Amino acid sequence: MAHLKDFKLPGIDRWDLPLDRFEGEVVLVVNVASRCGLTPQYKDLEALHRKYNDRGFQVLGVPCNQFAGQEPGTEAEIQQFCTINYDVTFPMSGKIEVNGGKRHALYEWLAGAQATFPGDISWNFEKFLIGRDGNVIRRFAPTVKPDAAELVSAIERALG
Repeated sequence: MAHLKDFKLPGIDRWDLPLDRFEGEVVLVVNVASRCGLTPQYKDLEALHRKYNDRGFQVLGVPCNQFAGQEPGTEAEIQQFCTINYDVTFPMSGKIEVNGGKRHALYEWLAGAQATFPGDISWNFEKFLIGRDGNVIRRFAPTVKPDAAELVSAIERALG
């Protein structure tokens, strides 16, 4: 059975982003976009990252342009947008596909037919909470805000 540590993403800085760097941490994987009505969630994702990072929590932003072309920029443009507008310090990957025939292996594990919570990603800012053991704990809809009680309590439970 696969775990988060078994995957590698392209990094936003063009270097590989091996996910074994998150081994033993609680991770919130979020497919993100810069031109979406939900884009302001970056602010609360960054707040979560800063609040819980010293307890072993990471947000992982995964840009995707599959939903109404709302992430059209290059990796450099995405990184600049996130830094200037939301002071994002959490790790970000390069752009990948989260649905369809070119779905990245990470998202096949998160949402494919054999996943704990199967089903296509519905929109930008869908969230997957990964436990310290590298397994998926919960899946949250895009409209569940990062500061929602159900998400925060799931993070706190996972952190122990």
